[in-house]
Amino acid sequence: MNWQDKGYLLSLNKYNENSSIAEFYTENNGKIVGVIFGSTSKKIKSYLLIGNKFHINSNLREDGRLGYLKVEIDEIKTPVYLENKKKLFCIIYCMNLIKILTAENENNVEIFNLLEKLFKIIELDNWLVEFLYLELNILKSIGYDINFKDYVVDKSINGQTKYIVDSSQKIIPNFLIDKNISPENLKDIYSGFSIVGDFLDKTILKPNNKNYPSSRNDFINLLK
Repeated sequence: MNWQDKGYLLSLNKYNENSSIAEFYTENNGKIVGVIFGSTSKKIKSYLLIGNKFHINSNLREDGRLGYLKVEIDEIKTPVYLENKKKLFCIIYCMNLIKILTAENENNVEIFNLLEKLFKIIELDNWLVEFLYLELNILKSIGYDINFKDYVVDKSINGQTKYIVDSSQKIIPNFLIDKNISPENLKDIYSGFSIVGDFLDKTILKPNNKNYPSSRNDFINLLK
């Protein structure tokens, strides 16, 4: 099965001395897996970084065996952030999340568009908050939407409105309830990531026997 597409590199693992098994999330074919021959050559080795965008020529097999991919760099994305650990780890985590949550050869153009949006978001001053919203949209795009308003009651504490999960008394940051509200500080943002992480783990990953991505912990730890 031959086709051409564009996609983001999700993962890359050594296959043999000169080749690698790569996973991409593509615009028209969803997540695809194939072998890149000559991946250790100087010509493409430096470009094969998680998060970079490629033009892909595919010769995937229909018998369940791995086919091969020919790739050319389309847009250099990740190297721009090699000296910014927070943004770099954010990109790595986002690609890892897509890898974990998506099935092969099932197209979802919404996910591809969210990956396109990622690289616009991380240029914003409030990129951490916008990325948290993007993470929720990724979960929504695969069928796991959550409206935090459905789980909270509002209470006045020291003259301020707080949103509290009635069953656990856990406080949900205001900006997760109303996007017109800005986080008060970095601690508030970290709390938001913690809440979304709990939702990801308990509602999506554990029921599907998937492990919590260590790449998310690596990213979140940089926010402390």
